[in-house]
Amino acid sequence: MLRLERVSKRYDGVVALDVGELEIERGRTTVLIGPSGCGKSTLLKLLNGLLRPDTGRVLFEGRELAVEDLPERRRRMGYVIQEGGLFPHLTARRNVTLMAEFLGVEPARRERRVAELARLTKLRGALLDRYPRELSGGERQRVSLMRALMLDPDLLLLDEPLGALDPMIRSELRGDLKEIFATLGKTVVLVTHDLAEAASFADRVVLLRAGRIAQQGSLRELLERPAEPFVRRFFDAQSLELPAAGERS
Repeated sequence: MLRLERVSKRYDGVVALDVGELEIERGRTTVLIGPSGCGKSTLLKLLNGLLRPDTGRVLFEGRELAVEDLPERRRRMGYVIQEGGLFPHLTARRNVTLMAEFLGVEPARRERRVAELARLTKLRGALLDRYPRELSGGERQRVSLMRALMLDPDLLLLDEPLGALDPMIRSELRGDLKEIFATLGKTVVLVTHDLAEAASFADRVVLLRAGRIAQQGSLRELLERPAEPFVRRFFDAQSLELPAAGERS
């Protein structure tokens, strides 16, 4: 579905990302992982056109992401950022429906979709009329996920969606996200620095180091056949027990 070819991005002359080739497969969950500052979020923003590469090409279904095509392409992409990124002056419901309203989707259809997504994300309907400040962190992330899914996108991009949550809420939402991904069967790209999250979600893992891909493959492949010493050190820094072959934690 997505392909990067010889893509680089610099900030003030410093290389933030330098990727020779990366393929994001349709219908699978790809997890971008690595230490802070390794280029994960930069890569995600290149995938949805929020950033433009300095060199190389980003292809979406075989066509380069061109500026003139971005509005139409982004309607096929759902984007969830850390802490939700909700508009504080709008209720949860209006945050979810804002783009659909802008595009002229009829009210009855919008409400049916909101109800469907509330069930999917396990968000109590009464919370939809509250403002973001009146919601918990986990509730805000569920609203953000509803907003990202409102237009039924083909691609879902999530940047550290669980990063700002306390451990109990994080564990609960991780389980719910896993269930949602399995139910929808969409193409998902998720950024995290947490190996437990990668083990829970990933069909494929892309481990980044200093803006470059250190290794990509299944999590088990990276753990059992590290391509370089950094890969082994990254795993050793986090305690992780992989499930038996064929299982997902």
